[in-house]
Amino acid sequence: MAGVLARRLTAQLLAGTAARDPLEVAGRLLAVQAQDPRGARLAIRARTAGASVSAVDRALTEDRSLVISWLNRGTLHLVRSEDYPWLHALTTPPLATGNARRLAQEGVDPAAADRGVAVIERALADEGPLTRDQLCERVARAGVRTEGQALVHVLMLGCLRGLAVRGPMAGARQAYVLVRDWLGPLRPVDRGRALAELARRYLAGHGPADARDLARWAGLPIRDARAGLEAIAGELSQGDDGLVDLAGRAPAAEVPPPRLLGAFEPVLLGWRSREPLVGTHGHLVMSGGMFRPFALVRGRAAATWTLRGGDVALDPFARLRRPDRAALETDAADLLRFLAG
Repeated sequence: MAGVLARRLTAQLLAGTAARDPLEVAGRLLAVQAQDPRGARLAIRARTAGASVSAVDRALTEDRSLVISWLNRGTLHLVRSEDYPWLHALTTPPLATGNARRLAQEGVDPAAADRGVAVIERALADEGPLTRDQLCERVARAGVRTEGQALVHVLMLGCLRGLAVRGPMAGARQAYVLVRDWLGPLRPVDRGRALAELARRYLAGHGPADARDLARWAGLPIRDARAGLEAIAGELSQGDDGLVDLAGRAPAAEVPPPRLLGAFEPVLLGWRSREPLVGTHGHLVMSGGMFRPFALVRGRAAATWTLRGGDVALDPFARLRRPDRAALETDAADLLRFLAG
């Protein structure tokens, strides 16, 4: 598995040549899990050279080249605006049942949910970008429950219906916008072509992998993952291990230097098994559905970390070699620079 891991780290832009900017990272990875805003930005940092958090915010706010919405697996993801329409069309239909169930659990019946979505659509049309707190006030005034997780799932319903998306930054918060206002009218999506593009782009950022990996990552039935891979069969190479990759890819890059990675890091979320990366330390990195920030050393997880008093505090799984610790200290300084910028 060492060879597979090296190729995956290269596909993920964690080894080899860094990306130029946040847009290139999102293009390679296709969708970056983003329910933890800082984690998503740190995923960009780890794959670029010299970028800053302001570059991500600028892409969201000024360029409109990146957006965030509930997509794969029912989780917020950062994607390129040009990829949003077909990813939304492919990955959101399976999420409707779960969203309806959670709304019911939060005490929001279908009629109230529809009323809440209508309020959100009208408010965004009349007032432009609005934050979650601003939308909460308007939805509550309409008599729709917003306590607990109710508002989150009403907002999710509006996004699943393709009406709204999280777009520009409003200070430290991200605002919601109407898709039609922010991205313009969306064209119909051909499902067969979209599945082929999904398979192609998934392998670009995650290969080598198999259909079960793709299905898990995208939150789609295995039959859809297989259909996508079959549609691009002529573009693939297959290894003896049953994994496939895009044909003609460059060899894996050298093991990357020690690096600090953020919460919900994409390299933990792209395949069915995380064992090659975390080994026996999975319980230290993942717990209760949370994915902690960790340090990548010699191509594997070697420590978790937190920000304490404005500094990076490491918690190694074992004693780190002096050069590795020094490299992580240097990377910590860059991480703080990134967040400050």
